[in-house]
Amino acid sequence: MNEQEARQVLLVQAYDAAPGPLWTADDARWASRLADETAANETSAERWAVARAQHALERLKPRNPAVDTWLAHRWWRRRWLVVASTLGLIAGLAANLLGPGQRVDVLAPMLWAVVLWNLGIYALLLLNILRVAPGLMGGHIRQLVARLWHRGVVAGPLAVAALRWSEVARPMHAVRAAALLHGAAGGFGLGLLGGLYWRGLALDYRAGWESTFIEPTMVHALLGVLLAPALALTGLTLPDESMLGAMRLTPQNPQAHASAAIWIHLYAATLMAFIVLPRAVLTVLALFRANWLSQRIRLDQGPSAAMWHLDQARRSGREPRVQVMPYAQTPAANTALGLRQLLAQALGDEVVMKMGDTTLVGQEDAVAARAGTAQTSLRIALADMSATPEREHHGRWCSALDALGSDTPWLLLVDEAAYRTRFGSLPGRLPERRQAWQAFADAQGARLAMVNLDQPELPDNLIALRAALQASAGGASGGASS
Repeated sequence: MNEQEARQVLLVQAYDAAPGPLWTADDARWASRLADETAANETSAERWAVARAQHALERLKPRNPAVDTWLAHRWWRRRWLVVASTLGLIAGLAANLLGPGQRVDVLAPMLWAVVLWNLGIYALLLLNILRVAPGLMGGHIRQLVARLWHRGVVAGPLAVAALRWSEVARPMHAVRAAALLHGAAGGFGLGLLGGLYWRGLALDYRAGWESTFIEPTMVHALLGVLLAPALALTGLTLPDESMLGAMRLTPQNPQAHASAAIWIHLYAATLMAFIVLPRAVLTVLALFRANWLSQRIRLDQGPSAAMWHLDQARRSGREPRVQVMPYAQTPAANTALGLRQLLAQALGDEVVMKMGDTTLVGQEDAVAARAGTAQTSLRIALADMSATPEREHHGRWCSALDALGSDTPWLLLVDEAAYRTRFGSLPGRLPERRQAWQAFADAQGARLAMVNLDQPELPDNLIALRAALQASAGGASGGASS
């Protein structure tokens, strides 16, 4: 998908995960049916998803003007590169590489400090160590950016979509951030170069050097190596040892008398060779790569969104099949009926639910034998909230489900009904147990939905389930709060 298409799909997915007055389960099914008709000839699941999102937006946009605002928001503008380069240029012009007074130190410590810094950056890039976006856009900072990006005018599904987009587009944002940094560094190098000639034209600079330990022979050899690229670019000749000796500043010869013109030319060529040209090339390469990535954004729908697999099963003419795999105890009849009703609300009446055999405590490693070979679109690992999640048992159970492979996604569904009946009158017990299951799911990297199957009609149940169906592994949770 291209950048705009991917944002449309993610936005609609966010609304799918949190149905409400603006976007209902019926609306979601309507968009899927319309995509089946209009994208019937599409062989790519991605193109079908794009068609579905575009149909969905026909209803969403009139209902919520903020949707259009969110989609129109530009996360990247090329003029930012111009601004970054200009700021770097101004900073370079303001920096005096020649040093105080009108004397030029031919050893140029400030010049080589700048060059070494850039060479260090190139080395990090070469070793693939430099990571811009994950450091700037990671964790809580990424969430803060998602919340503030729209200046507080959006919330709910739009905020979820913004956060999800920052994660999906992270490689592209990283390359664009790198382009800004390279552009600013290149502008800084060009500013330093311009400052050399600007000051050289306005003032009469003289060249000299001083050192406690280095002799003219060593200075000549050292500069011959360091300035080799500049000498090759300019065709100039390095002053010989005797001339360098005459330029040495001592108590008897405290003033520099040699013209600094040749050294300014060599410094400028060094800046061009080590900073300006490499940074310009890196900027252009980053822009090309960012443009390439913006046209080839891949939404990892395999393990990321269980809903994707269900939609694809229905699109290919197969019934969406959900396999329920209980743990520790066999669900009562009303629990199975409640789950069937909840799945019908979230996925449609055509979904086929199959209740599998219960995995007993101590038999967690035998999950594969109970999974069967029938084609399944989704597995639901059903647990009772009355049990405290344990790594030794529930953890092994989840690991065994993971080991079944990513072709069929699974989510952990925790039924709160029995726990509510037992401890509903005790304030704080339910939040504590929810927190324990959430921490367990996060540690396992599992999608989690906490619902009340005795009352499947509660809106919060549907919200929790659809959030888990749409979420990345380890990235969603929910529960009934009524």
